[in-house]
Amino acid sequence: MRAGAATRGPTSLSDPGADMTDPQPARPRLILGSGSPRRLELLAALGITPDAVTPPDIDEDPRKAELPRDYCARIAAEKLAAIPAGEGDIALCADTTVALGRRILGKPADEAEARRFLDLLSGRRHRVYTALAMKRGDKTWARITESRVRMKRLSDTEREGYLATGDWQGKAGGYSIQGPAGAFIPWISGSHSAIVGLPLAETAQLLSAAGYPVWGPR
Repeated sequence: MRAGAATRGPTSLSDPGADMTDPQPARPRLILGSGSPRRLELLAALGITPDAVTPPDIDEDPRKAELPRDYCARIAAEKLAAIPAGEGDIALCADTTVALGRRILGKPADEAEARRFLDLLSGRRHRVYTALAMKRGDKTWARITESRVRMKRLSDTEREGYLATGDWQGKAGGYSIQGPAGAFIPWISGSHSAIVGLPLAETAQLLSAAGYPVWGPR
């Protein structure tokens, strides 16, 4: 070093030459209010892993004369209300309802009820509603999708073969389109991901509106 040469120490924040890049804001915690592995898989398709999974415990029985669309929206909202979340957390809940006309086909209690549901749906079109409910702080968002599904006319062999798989358990309407029963569905109109349990387009929109970086760095 030449005599008298100044040494340059660490750059201070007050130095005009310092790197003034703003730090990225902290990503909000995401709480999924659902015990459905299908919803976890659909979020994973967006590259999203919830920070917590908290299935709500609510009464899901329909009210007297309640219409399927109204029922679906109400259950999603009640699930959301049952999920504890911090001020900056995002809580996301959903409900999927299968409807044949005004009749709500919930999760069958046993194989006999699943058989009755399949007999009702066989050879007919039905609707599948999926409602989203989300909150962050004191702000809430809600969205509902409607899809139409046609199930082929089932033979006794097809129906009994499907029931034997056990795939009907825990599924609204007694079937899942992403499982073996997908072979019974030649036509849909609407959102396939919504029929599975979480409409990806609407979910991404709501998360972005709540400040979750769906497409940005996490």
